[in-house]
Amino acid sequence: MAVRHHLIRTSPQSVWSVLEDGTRYADWVVGTSSSKPVRGQWPRLGSAIGYEVRLGPLHLTNETVVRRCAPGEVLELEAKAGPLGTARIAIELRPWGDHCLVIVDEHPLRGAGGTVHNVAVEALIQIRHRAMLARLAKICETDAAETERRRPLGQVVSPAPGEGGARA
Repeated sequence: MAVRHHLIRTSPQSVWSVLEDGTRYADWVVGTSSSKPVRGQWPRLGSAIGYEVRLGPLHLTNETVVRRCAPGEVLELEAKAGPLGTARIAIELRPWGDHCLVIVDEHPLRGAGGTVHNVAVEALIQIRHRAMLARLAKICETDAAETERRRPLGQVVSPAPGEGGARA
């Protein structure tokens, strides 16, 4: 089971705003070249986004389905990978002071992926997660900095209840 965490220097709400935008999936998920909502209202339970993976001249399309969603806290997905089967990907957001600790837990769920899952595959997933979380952090931190830059001077920002001193 590949579990990886990353501290993103912005609020959990800022991170969630990226996760809940199905059109931005390809911006932070390593290996995808495009994404768009295809069913339901992302990220509601049962909704799906379609994505494309390009390997040279080869184009593979598939979808990722929401299996569990606690808005602002947890997003659990089932990513379909054609003949390789499916994988469960759980993304958890935890407040960490003014920042967000993101924990990703991925493992094969169905199909051939579970059969060939071994230490080498686990290492590749860890490398992919490291890159994916770095991309997610860059997007979230850039978005938060842009929001802060656009905020009128002198505007007071109150934390949401239970958020401590976090600023969105």
